[in-house]
Amino acid sequence: QVQLVESGGGLVQAGGSLRLSCAASGSIFSINAMGWYRQAPGNQRELVARITSGGSTNYADSVKGRFTISRDNAKNTVLLQMNSLKPEDTAVYYCNVLALSLDGLRYKDYWGQGTQVTVSS
Repeated sequence: QVQLVESGGGLVQAGGSLRLSCAASGSIFSINAMGWYRQAPGNQRELVARITSGGSTNYADSVKGRFTISRDNAKNTVLLQMNSLKPEDTAVYYCNVLALSLDGLRYKDYWGQGTQVTVSS
């Protein structure tokens, strides 16, 4: 099994910054893509940012230029640096990893428990 532990959420004023961290552990053979999704009340979960094992990134249009995703392959961690935060960024943020476990036959999606980010105006 693969476990994801997130940290770094909280309350911040508009214009402020937060950094989210997600560490993957367990019986991991290989990790492909890592990313962050978010879900605000009443909304569907949406992709925020994603990074492949080769370092290619893609971002939601709403966060381009403000958020930066990075990963440490040696530590199986993914970070999301969020700057110039806006009230509309308020949501529960979920870490997502596409990984192959030691006893697995194919890559599977794994999800963190979610961390709340609240941006006040």
